[in-house]
Amino acid sequence: QVQLVESGGGLVQAGGSLRVSCTASGRTFSMYAMNWFRQAPGKEREFVAGIHQGGASTYYAPSVKGRFTISRDNAKNTVSLQMNSLKPEDTAVYYCNAAWVVGTPGDNWGQGTQVTVSS
Repeated sequence: QVQLVESGGGLVQAGGSLRVSCTASGRTFSMYAMNWFRQAPGKEREFVAGIHQGGASTYYAPSVKGRFTISRDNAKNTVSLQMNSLKPEDTAVYYCNAAWVVGTPGDNWGQGTQVTVSS
């Protein structure tokens, strides 16, 4: 088990940038692939980006590829999502997730952080 706490959400204008981060407790962070999911009002939760345990491989949803960058620091138990060229359709609650497989959600979720992009 790992506890996850997100931070860094907020309000930004379209075209702007925002960085959300997730800090994990426990000594097993490096054992997990880390994913970011998001959920917009009235929509299902969707995969945004994922990174393998060692950080060498990353994966992105087509809608964010080229605009978002996921990274992790296993020494600090953190995973971050740098979001550039934000669009109003990126508005959602962003969730950090620890899993065994990139893209497939595991049981460990953070509480979520709101990202709002105004047009």
